[in-house]
Amino acid sequence: MILQALKQYYDRLAASDDDAIPRFGFARQKIHFCLLLDRQGKLVEDLDLRKHEGKKPLPAEKIVPEPVKRTGDIAPNFLWDNTGYVLGVDGKGKPERTARTFAAFKEFQHEIGDGLEDEGMKAVLLFLDGWKPEDAVDLHYREEMIGQNVVFRLDGEAGFVHDRPKVRDAWLRHYAADDEAVSGMCLVTGGDGPIARLHPAIKGVAGAQSSGAALVSFNLDAFKSYGKEQNFNAPIGQEATFAYTTALNWLLRGESRQKILIGDATVVFWTERENPAEDLLSMLLNPDASESDGGDGASTQDLRVIMEAVREGRMQEAVREPEVPFYILGLSPNASRLSVRFWFVSTVGNILKNVEKHFGQMSLRKSFPNEPDYPAVWRLLRETAAQGKRENVSPLLAGALMKAVLTGSAYPMNLLPSILTRIRADHAINYLRAGLIKACLIRNHNHTEVGVSLDKENANIGYRLGRLFAVLERVQTSANPGISSTIRDKYYGSASATPRNVFPMLISLAQQHLGKLRRDAEKKRRGGFYDSRVEEIVAALPAGALPAFLDPENQGLFALGYYHQRQDLFAGKSEREEED
Repeated sequence: MILQALKQYYDRLAASDDDAIPRFGFARQKIHFCLLLDRQGKLVEDLDLRKHEGKKPLPAEKIVPEPVKRTGDIAPNFLWDNTGYVLGVDGKGKPERTARTFAAFKEFQHEIGDGLEDEGMKAVLLFLDGWKPEDAVDLHYREEMIGQNVVFRLDGEAGFVHDRPKVRDAWLRHYAADDEAVSGMCLVTGGDGPIARLHPAIKGVAGAQSSGAALVSFNLDAFKSYGKEQNFNAPIGQEATFAYTTALNWLLRGESRQKILIGDATVVFWTERENPAEDLLSMLLNPDASESDGGDGASTQDLRVIMEAVREGRMQEAVREPEVPFYILGLSPNASRLSVRFWFVSTVGNILKNVEKHFGQMSLRKSFPNEPDYPAVWRLLRETAAQGKRENVSPLLAGALMKAVLTGSAYPMNLLPSILTRIRADHAINYLRAGLIKACLIRNHNHTEVGVSLDKENANIGYRLGRLFAVLERVQTSANPGISSTIRDKYYGSASATPRNVFPMLISLAQQHLGKLRRDAEKKRRGGFYDSRVEEIVAALPAGALPAFLDPENQGLFALGYYHQRQDLFAGKSEREEED
């Protein structure tokens, strides 16, 4: 199913007017330099193709003939390769091997290009026949070029030699004419034809080998079945293999807006047909888009428009075809292979409904106006990680949260404890953490009564104790302006977990602070306000002793009560100061 969906995506891209997607027999590769040749095969100059946008030059991605799959043996590419093959110089200190790679490259170019009536191909062959590796000392970019990928261009021409029509046709004839190819039925298309023995590498998965890793691979004797070796165990046609690997590499390319890192999984997503929902998920997941506009830029506005349309039942207006299939694939590295962390198939309409449900359940009164209405998943995950660092996010939690958001299923059971742990460690309850707690309480624990702001009628003991803690903290800071450490820093963890042991002492301490406020003429009115708030909450607590401990569910309600009460207190702060 995964390979079929990727093959369909490639067909969709290939049918468009966009020339950026490689056609059969070609691939996007990182190219650093170009050798400019005249028609007699003389080197005119070496050109730098790299992009000089930052401190470090970056290679340009160019469409070149499909690279070979190297397993340690010498195997040249057609009309492009690293300088060890193209020039016989690679800086690795193995001149004998480098001489063999250069000889193999030259022989391969002659094998395809001999007899071809094309000026560009003839110039390359003349260059290779006359080139001596020691001549590399005269290259302008010699030090930077050694070991990097290079291509050829004919002087006075705009394109590269491998782009010339006759050269392309010659390459495709060679590429398709595999004398050792085994024919059979392709598991992806169901058609008969040559089966791919090796599949091109997949590049761009975080943590995987820089040279690429295999999604489908059989490279040990233990993997053999009925005497079949390598990928003949899972027969996929050459064209289908090219299509699925090209589509996946396209999704994983550096500038792709259809990929995101969630934990240790690199996630890519696409729709069967072109649909605005592809951009929607980019807005939801893409950290660069979310962070660069501060959560309230153009991309966030677009997301808001779509979410509001979904909420109001105007799905068709928002995305045109809500029934279009939507695919999400999560990949993680596993030695020289890739592991499928998760694979999710739905429709655009279902995805949008589930995402809107997630945001609706997270909705809260904000601490600051610029906080995002639609925070990206990566941003939420950072609230569960030590020091807020992406690398500290639990991979299992990341995948499970992603699944919950997109499928509408229960949030992972370890999400609420993870947030509570971070609150205790950091002594901080922010808008995102409180929103996640609220969503968990509604979806996983059926607390549908919790709202977006303070609910004075909520009788839950955890919620009321959280409210009380917020008021007691505010009493302390009002009586001691500029205090560096509050009861939240010292007692939040114990107050939320074992309230019976802490609250009597905190209430006694608050009475001292209230007495101080009453004695201050300028703050007397404020002291009366806080005193009435404490009495109101304490009076509504159940008769008898406070609970000895609160379970994680009630600790979540404690945190939410604290957040709601704190927001309410600060919302009225300016009014009370005016009264004072």
